[in-house]
Amino acid sequence: MLATPGRYDYSPITARPLYRWPNGRKLAVYVAVGVEEYDFGRGMTEDLLPGAPQPDLVNTAWRDYGNRVGCFRLFDRLAEFGIRPAMLLNTAVYDHAPALIAAARAVGAEFVAHGHSNSDSLATMGVEEEAAYIAAVAARIAAEEGRPPAGWSSPWLAHTPRTLDLLAATGFRYIVDFRLDDQPVWLKTTPTPLLAVPYALELNDSSTMIGRQATARDFADMIVDEFEEMLVAADRQPLVMSLVVHSFISGQPFRLRALTRALAHIAAKRDDIWLTTPGEIADWIAETRG
Repeated sequence: MLATPGRYDYSPITARPLYRWPNGRKLAVYVAVGVEEYDFGRGMTEDLLPGAPQPDLVNTAWRDYGNRVGCFRLFDRLAEFGIRPAMLLNTAVYDHAPALIAAARAVGAEFVAHGHSNSDSLATMGVEEEAAYIAAVAARIAAEEGRPPAGWSSPWLAHTPRTLDLLAATGFRYIVDFRLDDQPVWLKTTPTPLLAVPYALELNDSSTMIGRQATARDFADMIVDEFEEMLVAADRQPLVMSLVVHSFISGQPFRLRALTRALAHIAAKRDDIWLTTPGEIADWIAETRG
């Protein structure tokens, strides 16, 4: 038999218990906004112009646009539609862009731990270093926000064989790194289970518009098509739709205009959906389906 990750069992979606989200809603929808900091000249980077010579001021400036301009506009636009975002936060943003943190609090964003810097990767860390890193990220958010983060998203979606167990041991209750299902899935972790809340690996501006060079209009069409198809499927059972955008990508004006069309389409059907955050989804699952 082939090897598997060993973190979850096979379960066909056709053989699941039937239930509804709060207030009888059939589709839960959340929007995650990646808010990231990079270590200039070191570590991993997301580049618009690959192969730029060092010192790479061009790609650095493109990324910095997100935390200087783009994220404020994204937050404002989401607020116009009554969408409370989940902020996938590099904790270095506390030091580099405190005004952005204040803006996130003002729109009621859920703070989801996303490492310290997006130049980091858990995949390169030894066990003690990784445990200390995860704990330090959780502690920083707890100190700044008055409570520890419930959710984790790994920088670059990278993991070691220990990551999921270390997250559970640190007190994280859910992770948003995987799209193995359209419903939340409990992962086999110690000392407690960790919930995988569906994460849009493709309905994601980084993998789609930067990675595969889709246009902003293409991306907006993808969002609308995903939403409409999932609404149909959710007639039969409750599902989760996620949308992932980044401050320096979808915060660019021409992309924001296209994204706005998709957000308006979703918000117009708010009576059929639960506009929520991954933390609220995880809480509801733990309380009613755990």
